[in-house]
Amino acid sequence: MTGTSAQTPSAAPKMVTITLVEPLKRGDTEISEINLRKPGAGEMRGLSLLQLQRSDVGAILTLLPRITVPPITDHEANALSIEDLSQFAVEISDFFLTPQQRELAAEMLKNLSPT
Repeated sequence: MTGTSAQTPSAAPKMVTITLVEPLKRGDTEISEINLRKPGAGEMRGLSLLQLQRSDVGAILTLLPRITVPPITDHEANALSIEDLSQFAVEISDFFLTPQQRELAAEMLKNLSPT
């Protein structure tokens, strides 16, 4: 499908929404959902792909302010609950999977579930 931006069902979404277990407070505003945008090469500058794929906390905390909508600050990233940090880590890892890897993972999970 040359020249189209359509994605196959197995392709990673360009953006995912994370519902925070512990919302962030910004003045009088409470942020309960954050969109996580698939990073581009420039946003990865200074980071190791391997560290992100292994869910290295330091690498994730560095990347989050670069790819969140609304943008969160370094301080807000560091203040995330462990449950919320874990949600971000899972979604960031998913961005690195190829469509073939995603399909393989789906098949493996399908074979694990009782029928």
